[in-house]
Amino acid sequence: MGRPGQQSRNYQITQLPNPLASPRLRGEIVSYYLALLSRWGPQNWWPAQSRFEVIVGAYLTQNTNWSNVEKALLNLRHARLLSVAGMRNATLAELETLVRPSGYFRQKARNLKTFIAFLDQQYSGSLSRMFAQPTERLRTELLALNGVGPETADSILLYAGNHPVFVVDAYTRRVLERHGITGAGSKNTRTTYEEIRSLIEYAINNAEAGSLVASSAASDPRHAISRMSSATRSALAQHYNEFHALIVRVGNSYCRTKPNCEGCPLQSFLKSLQGATAQGSPESY
Repeated sequence: MGRPGQQSRNYQITQLPNPLASPRLRGEIVSYYLALLSRWGPQNWWPAQSRFEVIVGAYLTQNTNWSNVEKALLNLRHARLLSVAGMRNATLAELETLVRPSGYFRQKARNLKTFIAFLDQQYSGSLSRMFAQPTERLRTELLALNGVGPETADSILLYAGNHPVFVVDAYTRRVLERHGITGAGSKNTRTTYEEIRSLIEYAINNAEAGSLVASSAASDPRHAISRMSSATRSALAQHYNEFHALIVRVGNSYCRTKPNCEGCPLQSFLKSLQGATAQGSPESY
């Protein structure tokens, strides 16, 4: 990612074919985005002071809530380990103790060490060299690391690296399933992560110029402005950033395992009450 005030790079991105991406569904996706922007406005996500802090947060947020991640990040900050050099020099036992509030602390500590080893071996410890790689190449490399699934890889790419990829999480799946945009089905027939990602990317990337601006966007962010949330990024990456953060807010406030649709900014888009009250998706996958 370019530092604040710097020009963002033009990264290579592959637009995936997607049978779900009909004009009607593309229009609905854009309408959801505008409705959420109108209700809450920009969310100042990701709250971090450096690219490396975003990467660490992406690892730590797996299978836990953000408040627990913040406790672990505070421990790391106080120990001066929120840097590549600091984490490289820390012992595994020290790292395990510091990230313990985020849960699965042994696994997460090992996975963070694995990332540092990857960064050192492939890019001489340089995040700038790593993020200068084409999106698809770097995504493949990240997915090959222990502890990195699609959601973690895409969070690193988008929020730390300014690569234009949309992050799909459990809230995204739940909202789209309940609104009938994607199918719930069984584990073998549910719409895949990559299908959902490409659907949203296709919808946002192919929207008409000027159609992604809310006429009366509110100003109700969940987080204070941080160095990373205010960093310079491409327009497309910014849209993916805001849309994902807004979906998370919907999930936290309304589209929970037991839905609370009254007052939700997406309530008017529901096709049926049955869809809204359907069994919720698991919180992670």
